[in-house]
Parts: sequence; structure tokens; C-alpha cells
Amino acid sequence: MEKPRPADDRLTGAAHARRERLPVRVMPDHDSIAAEVAGRIAALLREKAENGRPAVLGLATGATPVGVYRELIRLHRDEGLDFSNAVTFNLDEYFPMRPGSFHSYHRYMREHLFEHVNIAPEHRHIPRGDVPETEVEAHCVEYERRIREVGGIDFQILGIGRSGHIGFNEPGSERDSRTRRLYLDTVTRSDAAADFFGEENVPPQAITMGVATILEAREVVLLATGEHKAGIVRRAVEGEVHADVAATFLQQHAAATVYLDPAAASDLTRIRTPWLVGDVEWTAERETAAVIWLSERTEQSILHLATDDYRANHLAPLTSRHGSAEPLNGQVFNALISRIRGKSRLPRGQNIVVFSPHPDDDVISMGGLLRKLVENGNHITVAYQTSGNIAVFDHEVRRYLDFLRRAAGVIDLGDAANLDGVLRSLEDRLAGKAPGDIDPDVVQQLKRIIRETEATAAIETLGMSAGSARFLNQPFYQTGAVRKNPITAADVEIVTRLLEEMRPSIVFAAGDLSDPHGTHRMCLETIEAALARYRGDPPWLWLYRGAWQEWNLDEATVLVPLSESELRGKVQAIFRHESQKDSAPFPGPDPREFWQRVVERNRDTADRLAALGLPAYYAMEAYMTLRDGRRVEGPEIPTSSLADLQDLADTDA
Repeated sequence: MEKPRPADDRLTGAAHARRERLPVRVMPDHDSIAAEVAGRIAALLREKAENGRPAVLGLATGATPVGVYRELIRLHRDEGLDFSNAVTFNLDEYFPMRPGSFHSYHRYMREHLFEHVNIAPEHRHIPRGDVPETEVEAHCVEYERRIREVGGIDFQILGIGRSGHIGFNEPGSERDSRTRRLYLDTVTRSDAAADFFGEENVPPQAITMGVATILEAREVVLLATGEHKAGIVRRAVEGEVHADVAATFLQQHAAATVYLDPAAASDLTRIRTPWLVGDVEWTAERETAAVIWLSERTEQSILHLATDDYRANHLAPLTSRHGSAEPLNGQVFNALISRIRGKSRLPRGQNIVVFSPHPDDDVISMGGLLRKLVENGNHITVAYQTSGNIAVFDHEVRRYLDFLRRAAGVIDLGDAANLDGVLRSLEDRLAGKAPGDIDPDVVQQLKRIIRETEATAAIETLGMSAGSARFLNQPFYQTGAVRKNPITAADVEIVTRLLEEMRPSIVFAAGDLSDPHGTHRMCLETIEAALARYRGDPPWLWLYRGAWQEWNLDEATVLVPLSESELRGKVQAIFRHESQKDSAPFPGPDPREFWQRVVERNRDTADRLAALGLPAYYAMEAYMTLRDGRRVEGPEIPTSSLADLQDLADTDA
């Protein structure tokens, strides 16, 4: 898929320094970041070994460093990278937390690194979350002593939380803080709720290295990926140093580097509004973004923007290219108009495959368009890539078990005593679970079936049959836990086989990169890999968003208007996913139900378009369309056709 706009190569030196207070490297993807950082660690290990000294590594947990650890394991396995001189200190651990707990960072480090490389057990240090309350302070002092004893940390890996924390240094952490126990911020506990299957199960405290401890490392790298990190990354990199955002203290470090993928970098000034920091290379896409930005900034419609508005907002070079504001305004206005596609301008009679990472992403993100495509006589297959079973609460399973027990009194379900015994056994197994424990296989399968029945019920409300649904159950997801396995050839083969069978002319896929747990990102990777192997004609790829965000107006290439009744029908389809109603297990940073987010986002897209001076619609879905990996724009509609388009808005949303 097309990634957010890369930084202009000419925006260097003083231009960046005016905004970015930390060195930032924007890498093509997560794997590139992992390879670069792992390579730097490997070089450090070899250099220290040659000098007979230990290499002291500060390690982090979470989703972002996993790629680094996988690459280090590969270097050890395939290239003989020796870790015998490594000494490691982890940033933090929940408190209270048993080292053997599924959620423990001790377990995380064993599974993701320590079991696969030759770091001596006595050289691995992680704060303990199981020390008695009376011994915590002494434990923290001892942790600091051990770091000093080996000469300090050579290379420190960091992630960044939505509250701006590094380690667990939450808002209010001071520059001179040391390893200590503290209470977790409500934002941090909310973000961790999915891992613990409920915020009430997240430990209230943690033990963490302090800011001063981190800043004493000789070299520091901060890693961030995904659009959900973009806002806090900008604050950390461009904001003033302040204890409210501990990551800003890295601006005071002499050898700190921030590594970002394009999604995490998307809010940086040089990416979002590069004209504010220096000269840029103007493309049609960037011109559209600048004009939309100026229209919203000045609260004027596009066609009312004057040359003086451009001059007053650092965009004089843009009007110089076009002679004045008027031709530029008209060009962007017409480009946006051309992206609006009512039912009569949408595909007809096509073979379409819609990939849905979870069993509800299809209706959440493109429920309105799905109905229109059905009405246009397209042959549609909805391929659900994962079971979504971990997003089903235990009480939902209990409800269905109770249904079976009661149904046995109405229809013949076999031997009543045997059925009751089976049901009681399942209920006992559920009752014996601790929060966050992995379900027994039979419970995982029951939760899978719940999601499947909801998915088929949802697409039936949009006019499709249950036979339109395909459940791929990709292997990478089948861990029973939030953490997923790496994508393998088996995942890609499943998607490739479906493409070969269906031979689609159009493929829809989730293009949002802010899924807090990465499933959407991994699903898109398998689709891209499968399309590269696919032997048929390359299909037209439409990327949707929805559960966590929507395409910006300058990014979208297709805008699909929805009437009030169509938006209501989309919401009704979302309602069929009853296990995700009221309190979904994985809401992400937005606590609202998915249908509430959908209504707000679809209405907001339409309202933003109207504020630019374009036709007013009730609601609107946005898509990015690609061919052969390149963004494709639709044909422009001349301004003289606007009357016809407004008629279309009234009769053919």
C-alpha cells in the first residue's frame, strides 16, 4: 500500500532544527527499523568483545521491540552473533506481578529473546514485581547499583506510550528520577486493558528505571510505529521539555535517535505540513493537501481563498507556480469533486473480494459501500482473515451454553444427561480461568463460532447471503493470546489460494495502521505478499479504514456519500456483532462503541467536505485506491457538472 508521504530530502539542517529537537530517522517499515537497530546492537557486541568488555544493553518490552529481538535471534542463529559478553537490564515490570505470569515481562523476555540467544542467566536483569512491599525500595536501590557496577548502559532501547512515558515514567516524572515504584497513569492502564482482558485486571503500579537512569545510557534509541503513536511522537520530538511528557527529556541526551515508520511520523511538521519548515517539491497530491489545510485553517471554502491567504500562511511559492490563487483553487476543487462516487459511479457486475481482518471490520469500515455494491449486482466474497475469538468475553460463551441447556427442552439435542455434563464441564473450565489466561482449545473454537455467526448475520442485513462469507483463520492469529505469531508462508498461501479461486477484479483491504495490536497491519502484509504471488490480472486495490481512524480528505481517492437511512443500515449491521457491543474487549484508545465512532467519523468526513465548499452530504466513507501499488485518482469532473452532481446527491447517495 502507499505509505504516508516521505520527508522531503531537501528538508535538512536548520529547517528541521526549527521544529525537531531530536534526531529522527523515518524508515520504510517496521522491518527496516528492526534491521537497523539490531545491526547497531550487533556491532556493539562485536566491538566490546574485541576489547574484552561487556556490552550492556537496556531492553524494552511491548510490541515495537519484537522485530528487533527477532532480527537479533536471526543474526545469532544464521550468522553466529555471540551474546556471551552481553549484560542486559530491562526498563520495567508491573507490580505486583509474578515472574511466571502470562503478563510478566520476565516471561516476555524469555519468549522473545533469552531462550533463543546465549546471554548468561546471571547477566539478565529485570525488576521483580513479586518482591514484598517492604523490600521494594531496597530492590530498586540494588538495581541501580548493579547498573553502575557494570559501568552503565551502553545502548538503551525505548518505546513510547500514549501518555509519553518511556519505561513507566508517567506524566509528572522528574528529570532526576531513579528506579522506583510508581502508580500507572489511567491512559497507560487503559491501553494495557486489552492484554489483561479488562482495565480492572491491570496492576495499578510498576517498577521502572527512572528518567535519570535512562539518560545516563551512552546511546538511546526510541522506536515507534503506527499512526496511533503519531500524536505523542510529535509532542516528544517537537514539544518543549516537560515532566508531563517524559520522552521530551530525551532532547537533553547527546546521543538519542528516534526511529519511526511513516505512520508514526505522519504528524511531524515536515511530513504533515512541510511548507512550514522549508522549500518543498510540489506534487498534485501535496498541492491538494496544502489547499485543504489552508481552507480549514482560514475557515474559508476553497473557491474563496485569495492569493493573500496563501502568502500569509507560508504558501506563496504555491500561488507563484499557478500565477494566482484562482486556477489552483479550481484545480483542487475539481479534483475533490471527482472523488465523490454515488451508486451510479461505483463498480457494477464485478468480481470483488473484501478482506476483513476481524469479523466486524467489513461492516464497521465499509458497510455503506458494501450495500451499494450489492445493489449494483457485483459478486462479493467477504474473507474474514482471523477468527477474532480472543475478543469474546467469557460471559458470552456462558450465555450460549445456557441457551443450549434451555434449547434441549424444546428440541432433541441428544442424551440430556450427557449434554448437561458437557456443559457443566465447560462452565467449570471457564470459572477456573484467571483474567487473561489462554482459553482451552474448545473454548477458543466456541468463541470463533460466535464471531462467525455474528459476521454472517451482519452481511445478511446488507443484502448478502451467508454463503458470501469465507473464514480463513490465518495461522498467525491462532495463539489464543493478544500477541501473535510471525506471518509465515502458510498465511500467505491461504490468501493466495482464495485469490486464485475467486479471480477478483477488485480487492478491498484494511489500510489503517493504528490498530493497537497490529492485526490489521499483519493482515495487510499477507494480502500484499499474496498479490505479489497472484498469477491473475492485478486487481484494483481499495483500502478502507474505520475502527480507529478515517482517511484524510487529501489522502482519499474515492469518497462514497451515504444517506441517513444508509448510515442507519450500516449501524444495524454493526449491531449484529453482539459480542462486541457495549464494552468491546479491545476498544483501543477510543472508549466509545464502534458504531458510535462510525457515525461520528462518517458524519465528520461529510461535514469537512462541505466546509471546503463542496456539496453537503449526510455522511461519507473514504477510500484510497491503488493499482500495482500506486495510488490512482479518478477522472476529474468539470465545475459545469456540479449541478448534475448535486442532483446525484439528492437521488443517488
